[in-house]
Amino acid sequence: MSESWPTAVTEIQPNSVRVRGYDIAELMGNISFGQAVYLIIRGEMPDEITGRLMEAIIVSSIDHGATPPSVLAARTVASTGANLSASVAAGIMSINDHHGGAITNCARQLGEIASHANETNTSLEEAAESKLDEWKAAGRRMSGFGHRIHSADPRTSRLLELAREAGAFGQHCETAHAVEAVFAKRGKPLPINVDGAIGAVLADLAFEPEVMNGLFMIARVPGLLAHVREEQSRMKPMRKVIPGAHEYDGPAHRSLDS
Repeated sequence: MSESWPTAVTEIQPNSVRVRGYDIAELMGNISFGQAVYLIIRGEMPDEITGRLMEAIIVSSIDHGATPPSVLAARTVASTGANLSASVAAGIMSINDHHGGAITNCARQLGEIASHANETNTSLEEAAESKLDEWKAAGRRMSGFGHRIHSADPRTSRLLELAREAGAFGQHCETAHAVEAVFAKRGKPLPINVDGAIGAVLADLAFEPEVMNGLFMIARVPGLLAHVREEQSRMKPMRKVIPGAHEYDGPAHRSLDS
């Protein structure tokens, strides 16, 4: 009986590495990181504009300051003297249903609303009203809308703009706008936040919901690395990491044009 098991991700042979069939040396310098991420997850090479959209998703979530649970966890573990891998891993392990999970949850809910609209032959806005009422009665909240800091998440409009340019603004993105309109009509404005926008765009790109939170993890690792190294190099060991007590002292506002 053979002890081998199948994998379709990467083939390794002497002097050869092929990712989804592509020679990795040929990919290096010829495709973007966004294209590479899409390729290894989906198994096929996207065009350049879709790769650019993927990179925008990753950049949008690279960091969000020193208050998210993942950063607080990573810094706290780093303050104990833990090494880089343990500290970053602590941050990644804190990305779950209520931190980063809104991406997957929102995508699924938008899909439910869109399906309800199709099944009942109603508008997306009418379907959104119906499902929001149903979920409220069941004690279930709508993920991906509203933000504890931003009244208009600056990342959302840019990401949806890029989705339109890439031809990836489909029914899930349209449904997100319908949900936003329902909240506004009911006197409780809850704009689409970046997690909701990412979930909608990834769903319109036909990503499985099960991998969507993984895109957030990929995005957040560089930020966690930066926070952990800052904790190790600037702060005293075993300090009390108090949420919200930090003061930014980095570079002043600057632009790519300057």
